[in-house]
Amino acid sequence: MLQPKRVKYRRPHRLSYEGVATKGNTVEFGEWGLQALEGAYITDHQIESARIVLARATDRTGKIWIRIFPHLGRTKKPAEVRMGSGKGSPEGWAAPVKAGKILFEIGGVSEALARRALHQAGYKLPIATKIVKRTKALSEAELEKMEETHDSSLEAIEREDHIETVSDTGNEPEASTENKGE
Repeated sequence: MLQPKRVKYRRPHRLSYEGVATKGNTVEFGEWGLQALEGAYITDHQIESARIVLARATDRTGKIWIRIFPHLGRTKKPAEVRMGSGKGSPEGWAAPVKAGKILFEIGGVSEALARRALHQAGYKLPIATKIVKRTKALSEAELEKMEETHDSSLEAIEREDHIETVSDTGNEPEASTENKGE
């Protein structure tokens, strides 16, 4: 799960998720993005489950960017404890997300595959989301690089899927030795 390596304070104040995002509200890295339509805290487990869905839906081709990070520690008091006696102990991590924030981006895959993957990832999140397309035009070099990455990852998958049959019976005919002298 995602969590900070170290934090300055063990039990932080809450951060607001009210309002509209002014930063991180455009697709910057990929071609398609998943945008939040409302504000909420998104936990590290929810981010991880959405990431797994994106990876599986795209067969690990293309590239996925996670644009949010759970840096806010969430505290909780134990069950059946009386009021008072200080703040509870840290229980998990969350990312405060405002409306309009891009949560995930995807690139190097076809439009249909990207839409399907982002749609599935939206089900794993506790907020309403929508799929958005990149508005800033990519240069030819960036497009070629993204397509090249996509092609190379397909070739890598095909190489992994290739199974070489090796026999240990010793009854197979030997390979031809005609070209050994060359």
